[in-house]
This record gives sequence, C-alpha cells and structure tokens, in this order.
Amino acid sequence: MTAGPAVWNGGMGSVGDYIALLKPRVMSLVIFTAFVGMMLAPGSIHPVVAGVALLCIAIGAGASGALNMWYDADIDAVMTRTAKRPIPAGKVTPDEALAFGMTLSIGSVVVLGLLVNWFAGAFLAFTIFFYAVVYTMWLKRSTPQNIVIGGAAGAFPPMIGWASVTGGISLESVVLFLIIFMWTPPHFWALALFKSGDYRAAGVPMLPVVAGEAATRRQILIYSIILAPLAVAPYALGFAGIVYGIAASLLGAVFLGLAVSVYWTREGEAARKAAVRLFSFSILYLFLLYALMLGESLAGRML
Repeated sequence: MTAGPAVWNGGMGSVGDYIALLKPRVMSLVIFTAFVGMMLAPGSIHPVVAGVALLCIAIGAGASGALNMWYDADIDAVMTRTAKRPIPAGKVTPDEALAFGMTLSIGSVVVLGLLVNWFAGAFLAFTIFFYAVVYTMWLKRSTPQNIVIGGAAGAFPPMIGWASVTGGISLESVVLFLIIFMWTPPHFWALALFKSGDYRAAGVPMLPVVAGEAATRRQILIYSIILAPLAVAPYALGFAGIVYGIAASLLGAVFLGLAVSVYWTREGEAARKAAVRLFSFSILYLFLLYALMLGESLAGRML
C-alpha cells in the first residue's frame, strides 16, 4: 500500500510524533472508561495490578491508533482533518508506524495476560484486532455502517477494565459497552455532516456521502432516541444511584433535543452549527455519564 508523501524522513520522527501515532485524545477516553469499568466491578484488585491493567489497556489502544494511521495514511493525506498526522506529514515512515504498532500490541497483550489475567489479555487482543483489521482494513472503506459496527472497538474498554478485576464479563459490563456503542454513531455522524467533503474526497463511504444528509440526520435521531433511555439503565439495574439516574435523564433529554435540532435544521450554516453543537455536546455527555458513575462508586467505597 502506498501511503503519505513520496519521500519520508525515515528515523527522524520525534517523541512527539510517536505519541501522536497513539491518538492520545482517544487514548484518554479509553483509559477513563476502562477505569470506570474497573471501579464498578465487584471484588477488589491491588492498586499496582490495577495500574498495570490501565497502562496495558492504554498502550493497546495506542497501538490500535498507530496501526490505523499506518493503514489509513493514504486517505489521511487527503483529508484536512488528518493531513498533519505523522505519516502523511513525512515525519514517520509507514514501516516505522507498523513496527511501532505491532510491538505495542503484542507487548500490551502479553503483559496484561501475565500480570493481570489472560481473559482480559485475550479481550484486549480481540479489541486491537477488531479496530485495526475489522474496522480499519475492512469496514471503513467498504460500508456506510463502518461506524456502527466498528464502534464496538471503542466500546470494549470498560468491559476490559471490568474483566481485569473479575476475570469475566457480566450484564453490567455489557450495559457499559452498549452505552458507548449506541453513542458512537450519532457522535461520528454529526462530525461527518460538517466534514462530508473530506470523506468524499478520500473515498470513505461515510453515511452522508453514500446515503445523503437527510438519511444521516434520520439515523442520528433514531440512535439518539435509543441512547437516551439506555443511558439510564445503570440506575434501573441498580449499579448506579439516584443522582446518576436523574442526571442521565436530563443529559439524555439535552442530547435528544440537539439531535432533533440536527434533524429539522437542514440548510446552510444553521445546519452546520446544529451538527457541531451535537458533536461537541456528545463528548461532554459521555464523559459526564461515566464521571457520575465513577463518583458514586468512589463515594460508596468511602462511606
């Protein structure tokens, strides 16, 4: 595969360039949701083991990001949002990125398996494979449902955190997964609405490019209608408290209101701003949901 510019400054990448390959903003969300899954899990885990688990999950997420940038370097060079990434910018070669990603992938899985438990290690390996191969190499360029199915990779970290403590999964960890899974399509489709030109130029079949903006707005609304009550499920199932239940209901109402605004606002700059508002709030929304669950868990342990 040909990726990025014709000439690279092989071996000249800085530490910052390699950190950029890890997608640190995505990694921070992975660490946070994995930590919440760990704290909500029944039982206990030694703080040092918990730290090792979080570090391995973070490195595994970063490895996925590096492999994604290696494979997607050709389309990253076309899109304005990604053109300055290390490979298309000529700071890291594709071979260097591939070696970096594979080394971190293997290392994070082996260490998690040896020092925490092998179920969590295998789960992390599957997550890396799902993001790098199933999503990046297959779904992203072949179907407008890429985000729907591929979004599972970003929803697995709280389950891996849970598995690091318990050695397995449960209904509660599946609910944590489903919240992120159902959140991902409206979050990314809102982005795609105001970045559709980038995706069209790169030949990525995002929903607005393939099915049109009207269909995308409809799908955003449908997923938002499902997400809002689903986010209250931790309270309904008893592993989150009344503060979370009330806050999740109010946040869900705001999210749904913004999705309705995206659905009805279809022309010009107003439509773009509606999509930007939903995209921006969706990040805060997910963070607050998990922060509230974490806060209640920590408060419960202190009482």
